[in-house]
Amino acid sequence: MRKLAVFLLIAILLPLCASKSVEEERTYFNLTEILNATPVDDTGYNISEGNPQRIVSLAPSNTEILFAIGAGDRVVGVTDYCNYPPEVIEKKEKGELVSIGGYTTINIEKIVSLNPDLVVASYGNGIENIETLRRMGLEVVAFDPKTVEDVMKDIILIGIATGEKENATKLVNEMLEKIEKVREKVGDEQKVRVAHVMWYDPIWVSGKNTFIDEVIRLAGGENVFNFEGWRTVSVEDLIAANPDVILVSSGSGMGGGRDVVYEWIMSDERLSGIKAVKEGRVYVVDADIISRPSYRLAEAVEVVAKCLHPEVFES
Repeated sequence: MRKLAVFLLIAILLPLCASKSVEEERTYFNLTEILNATPVDDTGYNISEGNPQRIVSLAPSNTEILFAIGAGDRVVGVTDYCNYPPEVIEKKEKGELVSIGGYTTINIEKIVSLNPDLVVASYGNGIENIETLRRMGLEVVAFDPKTVEDVMKDIILIGIATGEKENATKLVNEMLEKIEKVREKVGDEQKVRVAHVMWYDPIWVSGKNTFIDEVIRLAGGENVFNFEGWRTVSVEDLIAANPDVILVSSGSGMGGGRDVVYEWIMSDERLSGIKAVKEGRVYVVDADIISRPSYRLAEAVEVVAKCLHPEVFES
């Protein structure tokens, strides 16, 4: 079960690999472009202003956004992996939220039975599933963010679709403020060479042109892996990369429990010569905040920056 959950997480992330390069030195976010994002989702579907009363979310990131912009009381269905904010878990336990299956294994019959007037999907749900729901007459908007800025645009678009654009705008502004504060603090600091390890058997890491890579860069770091997207590497590859800092995703691959990736890195003698291990700079980062394309990526930037440049934040 543990490995199955890990590979489901990887399946969530893989479709989000960028097909275009993120600017090597992003100096600002284009606020005007974000707030005036073209009302079209990532499948080319036009998004109209609405006020849906029965919403189904097909991704944990979507659920987080919906609750954050004030549409949570209208959400009637979520995935097995939706666990934030805490209110989501409470509503599940009370039977106020129905689980429609996993992220890559959504149950179309359950979704339809909830009679939703809006379904907020993600590319990882599978384009065939998304189109099937549309053919059945459901309003479905779907997203595939490749950068932090894309996430901000998607928040605005979800705000338009739910009639909560004002709250969505506030949320984006909060993200921008958090990130810019971090950038001001670390802007003059030397870049720290970083590896982000999601899993260890096999070893999955975040490469360039992913939103996790962008989080690292915004936090004052530089990814040691130059390939694009999320990929597996060998122990030898990790040793050769010799990062100054290793960030590892929390949990056991099932959303909680022991931090098994951290335990592996700290106990495997083959890795003892890596600079990050020798200097005690292996840090556990909440998998949910760094691996989900949600507004909490701004929090991830803060967390990662404190790992990379503790001296700046201590002062």
